[in-house]
Amino acid sequence: MSWGVLYAQLGGVNKHSTSLGKIWLSVLFIFRITILVLAAESVWGDEQSDFTCNTQQPGCKNVCYDHFFPVSHIRLWCLQLIFVSTPALLVAMHVAYRKRGDKRTMLASNGAERTTDNELETLKRRRLPIAGPLWWTYTCSLFFRLVFEGGFMYALYFVYGGFQMPRLVKCEQWPCPNKVDCFISRPTEKTVFTIFMVSSSTICMVLNVAELGYLIAKAALRCSARSNRRNRPYGHADGVPQDNSHLQNVKNELLSADSRASRTC
Repeated sequence: MSWGVLYAQLGGVNKHSTSLGKIWLSVLFIFRITILVLAAESVWGDEQSDFTCNTQQPGCKNVCYDHFFPVSHIRLWCLQLIFVSTPALLVAMHVAYRKRGDKRTMLASNGAERTTDNELETLKRRRLPIAGPLWWTYTCSLFFRLVFEGGFMYALYFVYGGFQMPRLVKCEQWPCPNKVDCFISRPTEKTVFTIFMVSSSTICMVLNVAELGYLIAKAALRCSARSNRRNRPYGHADGVPQDNSHLQNVKNELLSADSRASRTC
């Protein structure tokens, strides 16, 4: 798997996200993907070859290993990172769709021959505000991140009965002749990495909850301000009459703001 391609795709979303979203992406790649690629894979590289049982019965070791390790930690974490990153890729697709529509609008209004490369480059690098349909896409992506993170953490706990690797397991699966003792290689080191990965996942969940609360609070304040502007008399501001030209400008600004925030509310 090429994690660099995934980072390049998520990096495009990073400039359209909040500060908490940027921190989440840093934690995801520095404390999870980097550790998984550089250290965790080597720690679990000998999990099956050094899994030993005190019997010479053919097939007993393989059956016991499959019983206690139905899914590899590394593969489970890779699958978790893919699922957690997928909602962010949906945000990237939404942003690309919006910018493609803005590009078509610019070409239609200015004319293809009069639109400069500088204008197209500025449009490409423009940061989109998290409002309207993009707000819904972004908040839904945060919700699904939380669901995937919690689901995989529960699966890890349910499959292995906790986050601590035992030193000794007793197996009585067929074709073992009786209850045999099986020993796991480097259980302490694997426990440390398991707790580290679980802690990193917990930090990402906390960041997602904080970002989701921030976006909801910001949208509520925006809707409240829009409601207050609707209830304010158009002809006066602080008791001072307004001339017709200024009144028209205020109306235009209100209509523009309402159109941007209507779908969010």
